[in-house]
Parts: sequence; structure tokens; C-alpha cells
Amino acid sequence: MVVQWLAVGVLHRSIEGDATMQQQTTIVWLKIGSALVIVFGLVTALGANPPTAGLLAFLVDMIKRPVDGAQTIATEEFHLLSAVSGGVMVGWGLLLWLVAVQLYGRDPQLASSMIMTSVGAWFVIDSLASILAGSSLNAILNTSFLVLFFAPLMGRRSAGLAEEGKH
Repeated sequence: MVVQWLAVGVLHRSIEGDATMQQQTTIVWLKIGSALVIVFGLVTALGANPPTAGLLAFLVDMIKRPVDGAQTIATEEFHLLSAVSGGVMVGWGLLLWLVAVQLYGRDPQLASSMIMTSVGAWFVIDSLASILAGSSLNAILNTSFLVLFFAPLMGRRSAGLAEEGKH
């Protein structure tokens, strides 16, 4: 949480700079968010293989409090879901990265719309499903990812609106 608030502060200060610097700062933050999605996807995919599932097992135990090792990820069904969801997350993270790197510089509005729609849909569905599954903590943690993507895009959008008002 501290990192996310520091990021928002840095982004706010960068909004006051020139447009090129703002755009580069936004792209850097989008790449950081994308990389985290990819890493989390890889950790999730590693949960498909019992010898490499330790980190995912620990994360599940932290989210399904208390941290007591009682949660199991040792079922074949869980391994399958880890493989599929991990692969989807890695693919999604790569797509977010490519939109940030290859599209954002040319068409920030389209790139922002694509990223915000995608991340917003993920946030709503993942958070609601987590709450229904009795894992409210995951919904709270999802907010960090949401802010990581939305803060630079909303900051850029606010700066763009302020510039339009000057003309």
C-alpha cells in the first residue's frame, strides 16, 4: 500500500511536467503493472506442479486467513485451474505490456480505454468472486493492482483535460 501511494505522489508530480515526460512516466508505470501481472501469472502457473507450488500455497494461505497451512492446493482440479489461470494472466500481462509500449505513445486515449476496460472488468469480477468465496482480503489486495494501472492513466487524463481548458 505504501508503494502504491508513493506511486500516486510521483505520478501527480510528473503531471506538472511536460507532455513527453508525462507520457514516458505513464508508460513506465504501466510496464511495472504489466510485469507484476506476468509475475503473478507465472507464480500461479507454477502452482500446477506440486514441486513448484510452494509460493502459490503460501499466497493462498495468506489470503485465506489465518496463516496456518490448513489450505491445500494439492488437488488435481486446483493444479488444472492454476495452469489455466496462470497462462491467462501471463497472456493478459503481455498484452497490457504491448499496449503500453506499442500503442500508448501513438494513441493514448485508445490505449487508456483498452487498459482501463480490461483492468476494470478483471477487478469487478475477481473482487466480487473473491468476496463470494469468503476471501475478502483478495478483493482488498486487488485494489493495489487497480490503482497501479488507473493512477497513471487518470493522472494523464486529468493533465490532458487541464491542457484542453487552457486553449
